[in-house]
Amino acid sequence: MDASVPGDNNAQAVAEACAKAMWLDDHASKGLGMSLQRVAPGEAVLTMTVRKDMTNGHGICHGGFIFTLADSTFAFACNTYDQRTVAQQCAVTFLQPVREGETLTAHAVERNRAGRGGIYDVTVRDSSNTVVAEFRGHSRTISGRLLEADSHQQDNK
Repeated sequence: MDASVPGDNNAQAVAEACAKAMWLDDHASKGLGMSLQRVAPGEAVLTMTVRKDMTNGHGICHGGFIFTLADSTFAFACNTYDQRTVAQQCAVTFLQPVREGETLTAHAVERNRAGRGGIYDVTVRDSSNTVVAEFRGHSRTISGRLLEADSHQQDNK
């Protein structure tokens, strides 16, 4: 996947290029073992397997790790338009406990995008397709473009 702006400005190609550019420097998501499965304009899917060091005193996945998976998925979904975008506000509801070894899948979907803001819903499911958490994120665009930054980084290598 080439991280430069596609000549035909195809929305899917732009979304994929933005995801590639973000993934290069996303040390937090990679460090937690997340994997980017799919991206499309306003949408993303990431997975993460719960490790022993992610469990709390109750022997279940610490909610912060589930939140982080949902937040990373939200970030990839709202950054698919080549406009740098960050979280303005997020909320999560935990619905089911998650055990060590479980692979979680988070799916973010854009609900609304207008002006500088957007609303995204992220559903986190376990390997049996049970919903374990629901997350809503409000995004805000900031200055800069992902693909320009990626081109600049490539020039400096």
